[in-house]
Amino acid sequence: MNDQSQRMLSGQVALVTGAGRGLGRAFAEHLAGQGCRVGLHGMREHGPAEYGEGTTLTDTARQVGEAHDVQTISVLGDLTDAQHVTRVVQAVSEQLGPIGILVHNAGGDIAAAGGKPNPNDAVEIKEEDVRAVLDRNLLSTILVNQQVAQRMIPRKIGRILNISSVAAFRGSEHGAIYATAKAAQVEYTRCLAMQLRPHNINVNSLAPGDTRTGRFLGTREVDEQRLVTEGTLERIAQVDEVARVVEFFAGPLGEFVTGQVLRVDGGAQCWPG
Repeated sequence: MNDQSQRMLSGQVALVTGAGRGLGRAFAEHLAGQGCRVGLHGMREHGPAEYGEGTTLTDTARQVGEAHDVQTISVLGDLTDAQHVTRVVQAVSEQLGPIGILVHNAGGDIAAAGGKPNPNDAVEIKEEDVRAVLDRNLLSTILVNQQVAQRMIPRKIGRILNISSVAAFRGSEHGAIYATAKAAQVEYTRCLAMQLRPHNINVNSLAPGDTRTGRFLGTREVDEQRLVTEGTLERIAQVDEVARVVEFFAGPLGEFVTGQVLRVDGGAQCWPG
């Protein structure tokens, strides 16, 4: 076990939303590995079991804490509901201390019964699916960022990292509503970075490409050639290759970086923006 004093984020408190499985859990693991006390948020207690990446959120938080010798808690909540957001942020702050790092990873299309709806689908779009995708990805970002930022401002320090997607940066015939929500999330992140700059609070976005999480591999056919782990950038990212980037944004190297979006996709998109 690493000496706590030698870890670069020792003593800090992080909130990771959508942390029960996949990238969210990996973000929590990396922050805990650097000494953070971590609040792991999830929407469903048994979410980690849905794609075979664990059992319960409570057990996931316990495992992360024991593996890295840090204090962790699990907290459930619907982040599209302002009251739930207040309760989640308050619980982490009261049990672990003032939040210094927010990784807002919750989102996706899991709340939409019809998947990622498109504006020109042959089948009529269900309004509830559109609202679900917009709310889970954009509204939740606004609500969580506001709650955490308000607590960071008096202390004049903090790091906020919103997890977006490469889908935000190119047109697509599939998942148009999801891509729209993520693009709006990126622009909100940039605007918030400008607003919080005078308060010494960094706000950035990490945009993963295809990543071999349990959900990604369990919900689509995957070209076996893209599952190699080295020798080419034309492959699907391993979870750790994306998750370890959080250490840059949360740690000393990210001290003077704000309002930026970093695509982590092996160069599949190589244009500005």
